[in-house]
Amino acid sequence: AAAAGAVAVLTDDDGAARLRASGGPAADLPVLVVDDPRERLGEISAWVYGRPARDVTTVGVTGTNGKTTTSYFVEAALRAVHERTAVIGTVELRVGDEAIESPRTTVEAPVLHGLFALMRERGVTACSMEVSSHALALGRVGGLELDVAGFTNLQWDHLDFHGDMEGYFAAKASLFAPGRTRRAVVCVDDAWGARLAAELRSGGVIPVDAVATRPDAVGGADADWRVTDASVGLDGVGSSFTLTGPDGTSIGAASPLPGLVNVSNAAVAVVLALRAGVPLDVAAAAVSGAPAIPGRMERVVERGGTHPLCLVDYAHTPDALTLALEAVRPITPGRLLIVLGSDGDRDRGKRPVMGQIAARLADVVVVTDENPRSEPPEEIRAAILGGALQERPDGTDLHESDSRADAIRLALDLARPEDTIIVTGKGHEPTQEIAGVFHRYNDRDVFLAATGGQA
Repeated sequence: AAAAGAVAVLTDDDGAARLRASGGPAADLPVLVVDDPRERLGEISAWVYGRPARDVTTVGVTGTNGKTTTSYFVEAALRAVHERTAVIGTVELRVGDEAIESPRTTVEAPVLHGLFALMRERGVTACSMEVSSHALALGRVGGLELDVAGFTNLQWDHLDFHGDMEGYFAAKASLFAPGRTRRAVVCVDDAWGARLAAELRSGGVIPVDAVATRPDAVGGADADWRVTDASVGLDGVGSSFTLTGPDGTSIGAASPLPGLVNVSNAAVAVVLALRAGVPLDVAAAAVSGAPAIPGRMERVVERGGTHPLCLVDYAHTPDALTLALEAVRPITPGRLLIVLGSDGDRDRGKRPVMGQIAARLADVVVVTDENPRSEPPEEIRAAILGGALQERPDGTDLHESDSRADAIRLALDLARPEDTIIVTGKGHEPTQEIAGVFHRYNDRDVFLAATGGQA
């Protein structure tokens, strides 16, 4: 860094000690010692770029599942009243009409504030973004104060990073603090959401809207917004519902994606958009007409002729997998086939659980590789199959393939026109990571090639 022209070093006590011990060129630079350099990096980045996010209406979404879908729904609503919008998340970074492949859900702080500067330069006035727990723990959103922050849910994931669910919750909850967001919208269907809403109310610093999207919502008794009359369309295209607000006003709304999970995502998105300045009726209409989201219940091949319905979804946690399969079952006249794997170098405990869920909720299970990374792929598959065999000891309709593309082709060979195939785990991802090498790969492309390009 010193050789490249750095004029000072921002670090913590440990970093300063290492710098002094190194004896290199950087040891002669001025050293600024702070408790949390990553958090301060965000503040400095915002200052360097002239705090551009202040000129943009910003909505952030956090939670285990539903971040991408909800943020895309929010962007659709913002686009109804803003001429130019942006989205930052797992699938892409998009500023106006320019799409950039996203390296991670939430980019590092200097890149983030640089993006907001680009938005300001290009006349973008609203941005919907995902905020991951890693981003919060690692200071990637430092220096950014959102206009509204939303919480979807908290389920088993990333415990390899956060240690336990309390640590995971603490990371998510840190977004809902003064200086991080001006307002909160919290789905209170699960106990973590109910707890977050209650803590925010007792603190009295940040206004909060609690949204209950299920009759059995844990925090339903204290919810400000309620979903009723949820109906999943049997055509598999979407779901409708009624959303009732704190003043008793009700509005008909819809999700363009199937399943009750997407009713929840849509309801939270409507309230987020409302609190970001979009009229309620405009927000509801925009969300119902939101465009398809890559790798989120994406209909790649329609049912017809000799082909089953083929879907690609990002579900990669036990809860997300359960919700995905439950969403697809009502739109499946025949059997439900699933192709799944699990990531390497990530939480190992969820692998057998994913296998159990697949064997319980799908008729045919094909276990394959996701992103093995540095782990032996066969060991990951064995863990998933072990869970599946607990649910289905005789092994009926359980299959294994060491090639993800071959696994999809096997599912197509096994399927009949009345069946549905869902491939989970990778969603939109354009690569597969094996032993440190990123190979060009996309589930959607395999489906289209195997079915003659019929979309």
